[in-house]
Amino acid sequence: MSPTLILILLIIFFPALLWKTFGHAGHPGWKSAVPVYNYYIWLQIIDKPLWWFIFLVMPFINAFMVMLMVVETLKCYKIHSLGQQALAVLFPVVYLPWLGLKKEKDYTIPANRVRIKKTALREWVDAIIFAVIAASIIRIFMIEAYTIPTSSMEKSLLVGDFLFVSKLSYGPKVPNTPIAFPFVHHTLPLTENTKSYVEWIKLPYYRFPGPSKVKNNDVVVFNYPDGDTVALKVQNQSYYALVRDYTRNRVWNDKVNFGEIVARPVDKRENYIKRCLAIPGDTLQIIDQVVHINGKPADVPELAQFKYIVRTDGTRINPMALDKLDITEEIGMAGPEEYVITLTNEAAEKLKGFINVREVKKIIQPAGFWQPYIFPFDSAYPWNVDNFGPLVIPKAGTTVEINHRNIVLYERIIKNYELNNLEIQGNTILINGKPATSYTFKMDYYWMMGDNRHNSADSRFWGFVPQDHIVGKAVFVWLSLDNRKPLFGGKIRVNKLFRTIN
Repeated sequence: MSPTLILILLIIFFPALLWKTFGHAGHPGWKSAVPVYNYYIWLQIIDKPLWWFIFLVMPFINAFMVMLMVVETLKCYKIHSLGQQALAVLFPVVYLPWLGLKKEKDYTIPANRVRIKKTALREWVDAIIFAVIAASIIRIFMIEAYTIPTSSMEKSLLVGDFLFVSKLSYGPKVPNTPIAFPFVHHTLPLTENTKSYVEWIKLPYYRFPGPSKVKNNDVVVFNYPDGDTVALKVQNQSYYALVRDYTRNRVWNDKVNFGEIVARPVDKRENYIKRCLAIPGDTLQIIDQVVHINGKPADVPELAQFKYIVRTDGTRINPMALDKLDITEEIGMAGPEEYVITLTNEAAEKLKGFINVREVKKIIQPAGFWQPYIFPFDSAYPWNVDNFGPLVIPKAGTTVEINHRNIVLYERIIKNYELNNLEIQGNTILINGKPATSYTFKMDYYWMMGDNRHNSADSRFWGFVPQDHIVGKAVFVWLSLDNRKPLFGGKIRVNKLFRTIN
């Protein structure tokens, strides 16, 4: 039985826990087990209007409406303690049947309830709790604010852009760590390394159905796949890249430079934002910087950027002229007459028209030139940032042949994402202790890349993004700040406000 069906059944038959309470209120207990009708009766019992049904049929909202109805039911038994109400909400399977069996004498209909006058402190506490719960529901299940921290998506998205991420688009996922400090990610405010969450309760991955799936060219926010393990003093670098560069022994034992090594659950890994270039089942190949999907050139984002060598006649390019090209990346020097500049295609064409510019040429790593830091980090696959693949993106239910050569492509999927025990003994591959020559994927995977192609830590550097790492779709920029400029000197990019994301 699917998790979705189980969840629906739990919600439909939840009032059955109130069998005895229905009887106390003058209704036959069997009505608590009749789908839909049971909620109608329950609303009558707690004296709430029928329009509450609107919220009871809304996904995500309905769960919290049921919690509210539980609290209202407790008031019928003269239970007003915040602690007991919280206990009933957290453990209804035990608390509600106990309530009906042990508290019958205390039951009173809502019309006859004695109104409890709350203290000013209790009023404030209730208001704060309500605000935190409401905001948390919106943030976890509907929409979340996000800030662009790096230039990997320039010029499509700018450093300093404030945007909204829709978690409804692909279906919100249940938090792996539900007990956490509200409104922060993985670290408590005013601390450097203190966890903002506890792992006493861990929930398995589950995603509610959404109106759409991730599509090619969607701008997606996701949990950083390499972020399952982190060196706390260099959190902006991949732990696995550090191990490849410095060895595992050095990274784990050099606390001065790397700090403690910690593991993070999926929902507490860093949030990244990139463009989805390939979806499950696609074949991806990059040929001289041009991404090909299933053998056809993919659309290049209008504002995609690449690095260029710009050669002049020996004279310096006017900085004011460069400023008009809206160059935001650092300009390097490759020689006395050569600049290394990151440009959009439009800016490159304009630069070619400068009187003292002799050549504007893209920097392209040649095919066959192996960059060891490019996935899958093996000389058997001599790929680089500009020439990569072909590579088939794994799809749930698809079976691939595995051998000692291609296991490097799937090792992380098998071990880290799909939690199998993987051993390689010579040319023999053991999965969960059994020899294997093939593997069937349990999840869908995606290939993410930044629009700023030569300054983006993306799938080329760490591989596939699993389905359970997808957070949501970037949909709208509401504010854009240029951190290089003063408040009254162009800090607010007026022309970049209130724009949709394509």
